[in-house]
Amino acid sequence: MTHELTLMAVHAHPDDEVLGTGGLLARCAAEGIRTVLVTCTNGEQGDDSGGVKPGEPGHDAAEVAERRLAELRESAGLLGIGHLEPLGYRDSGMEGWSANDDPEAFANVPTAEAAGRLAELMERYRPQVVVTYDENGGYGHPDHIQAHRIALAAAEKSGVPDKLYYTAIPRSGIKQMFESVREAGVEIDFDPPEDFGTPDELITSVVDVSAHVEAKRKALQAHASQGENIFLLRLPEEMQQAAFSFETFVRHYCRVAAPEKEEDLFEGLR
Repeated sequence: MTHELTLMAVHAHPDDEVLGTGGLLARCAAEGIRTVLVTCTNGEQGDDSGGVKPGEPGHDAAEVAERRLAELRESAGLLGIGHLEPLGYRDSGMEGWSANDDPEAFANVPTAEAAGRLAELMERYRPQVVVTYDENGGYGHPDHIQAHRIALAAAEKSGVPDKLYYTAIPRSGIKQMFESVREAGVEIDFDPPEDFGTPDELITSVVDVSAHVEAKRKALQAHASQGENIFLLRLPEEMQQAAFSFETFVRHYCRVAAPEKEEDLFEGLR
């Protein structure tokens, strides 16, 4: 039986879907490929209204989760995502935060339990392509690392995906972008370490999503409660265009014939 082409993206928090895969999701939707977004947590450790941080007086985790899930639904609509599947786990917070100790936090949920739920979704939707984070979760966030673990375990348990990819930001591109940001005089409170990003030689797939930059930008803007943390929206127009026009990936495994370097994650499946 031939199943329709389906992409599944497995992300940790509301807003994670946009930066690394927003263009891919929008492009696939425009091409008639079924798109499924799995968001593992409700984002409770995000900023509350007025920029109140977790742990500060007045931070209401339940209210933050409700707001962020509403923003997620809006973002998914803007990107044309066909199916949104929130798993509903508690946000673990950044590495070293007190929220890490919550036994209900996603990072502390037994991998087999969460992977079992994700495997059921894979069996239901039959995605040929699954996209998630690398083993470091991109930058060490506990929830990203757990999302990586359950995606790999679910793919193995279900045996469904033909191809599995990790989101990636080329190291050379990060360096170039931050140099441009400084030259433009945009203030950011993050200075990437030398080893931030993925070594260029490991990147297998570069996807042109330039036709979907506006959808991606609007989807990012939909996550307004976290706007303070999305410095890309403060960049000049031409820099946003450059930053949002391509998305890059590392192919973790592939069970079909596909070129070593590709511009389409569905190479060998169409």
